[in-house]
Amino acid sequence: MRSLFLACAALFFAGSISAQTVSVSFPASASSKPLDGRVLFLLSNDASDEPRNQIDDTPKSQIVFGVTVDGLKPGAPVMIGDAAAGYPIAKLKDVPPGDYTVQAVLNVYETFHRADGAVVKLAPDKGEGQHWNLKPGNLYSAPKKVPVGPGAPAISVSMDKIIPPIAPPVDTKYVKYLKVKSELLSKFWGTPVYLTAIVLLPEGFDTHPNAHYPLAVFHGHFPTGFDDFRTTPPDPNLKPNYSDRFHLAGYNRIQQEEGYKEYQQWISPGFPRVLVLQIQHANPFYDDSYAVNSANLGPYGDAIETELIPAVEKQFRGIGQGWARFLYGGSTGGWESIAAQMFYPDHYNGAFVACPDPVDFHAYSTVDLYEQKNMFYLQGANKRVEQPAMRNYLGQTLISVRDNVAYEAALGDHGRSGDQFDIWQAVYSPVGPDGYPKSIFDKTTGEIDHETAAYWREHYDLNAILQRDWATLGPKLQGKLHLYVGSDDTYMLNNAVYLMEDFLKITGTPGHGVPYEGEVLYGPRAEHCWNGDPTLPNAYSRLHYNTMYLPKIMDRIAKTAPAGADMSWKY
Repeated sequence: MRSLFLACAALFFAGSISAQTVSVSFPASASSKPLDGRVLFLLSNDASDEPRNQIDDTPKSQIVFGVTVDGLKPGAPVMIGDAAAGYPIAKLKDVPPGDYTVQAVLNVYETFHRADGAVVKLAPDKGEGQHWNLKPGNLYSAPKKVPVGPGAPAISVSMDKIIPPIAPPVDTKYVKYLKVKSELLSKFWGTPVYLTAIVLLPEGFDTHPNAHYPLAVFHGHFPTGFDDFRTTPPDPNLKPNYSDRFHLAGYNRIQQEEGYKEYQQWISPGFPRVLVLQIQHANPFYDDSYAVNSANLGPYGDAIETELIPAVEKQFRGIGQGWARFLYGGSTGGWESIAAQMFYPDHYNGAFVACPDPVDFHAYSTVDLYEQKNMFYLQGANKRVEQPAMRNYLGQTLISVRDNVAYEAALGDHGRSGDQFDIWQAVYSPVGPDGYPKSIFDKTTGEIDHETAAYWREHYDLNAILQRDWATLGPKLQGKLHLYVGSDDTYMLNNAVYLMEDFLKITGTPGHGVPYEGEVLYGPRAEHCWNGDPTLPNAYSRLHYNTMYLPKIMDRIAKTAPAGADMSWKY
């Protein structure tokens, strides 16, 4: 009897141990008015950095729980419990007990009254490229170490710090910044919207004031400058780092060495004199608009083509004609390069497309959005197989699609994570009934919405559009499409390129219009983002975008420049 009594008592007291409570707030000194946004509660057992800098989609990620707040008042607590969306651990109660460094961040939202009638709350970019952990104006707390687990003391976190503004960039002899207000985007978003051009000037720009230049648009993720262009020798005191991506020691020194080599090549006699343009077009959904018109993001394509590029060519003496404009870029920039060439075929004379985001939604990474029922799993006869979102150079899965989506769901609901699947959805989807992008799949179950997928196919499936419109589009694209991707791309982006190549190879045959007269090349065993150089590993070739495509561009100009074309840039 005594042993039974003790056992029952133990169960009673164990059950009476209260679950740990976590509350997050901000003081009036941080903001005197109520705020909207996403509260992110972070836990880390890695002391190498603040928790806010340790959340990502890799196996190294620490822990985040997210809760959306509307009108949160100074001093009012937000309780972080099991209703919070978590990654890589789904619920707070499942965090293994122990001592953790904790921190909280409020990713502050603003309310936008869009021209389409939608009223949405989103985090505007503040010059940081949509990084919630670095965004000026966001609130955060100092890291502190606390015990975590059942029965541990309550955790109270005060977000009493504010991330400061980012210093504006400074022009140099070769790199210039031009900020242009977009009337098209300002009208759509109901607030002033600006696009920023970052222009690399050719050698001799100042000493040849009557010269006019071709324009190469280098698309990519939120550039802050030309990191691959360096006018001084490598820093002899630079502490070498290790690149996990490329498995190389001292990669930061390699970057400086290659940047200085590019500068030396850039200024050498006889080197082609061109303008290279990078664009900052971060928006409330992501660090990049994908350079097309979109129901949720607005007319970014038209804004870039009709407002920004003409302003750049006027300011920096561009030739301003389609035969003298070219596109290149990798990953997101690769997709943008081919999309801009297709959607504005007369504006450009060639697109050099490296490792593009999915160009055919039959291969949306590993998923066929049209034929499969589920985004997370490949369904078999008697089992389902979880699908990868990222792999390493050995083919090992680094994160599954399901976990990748959970990561984004923790950072923001309604497609507000500021990350990859959410921006694809924001760009490609129609507006949903709540004013936010219509979901392409259920983030909890993975079930695909095939009605939304049909909209994607009609508007943004680039291979489907090529096939549908080749009779009229093909003649405008002959000789202009050049695609490069690694056969072991980290995000399986080669799968969609295979499908596009299948179509391009049959162009010019009976019933399939004119031949495309471009090229599609694959880098054997190459990861993301192989860009077409068969002589160097991508760790090096990715640093040569500004020079590696110029021979192809010059060859294209020689073949297609109209009689009497402006060649004043040849000095």
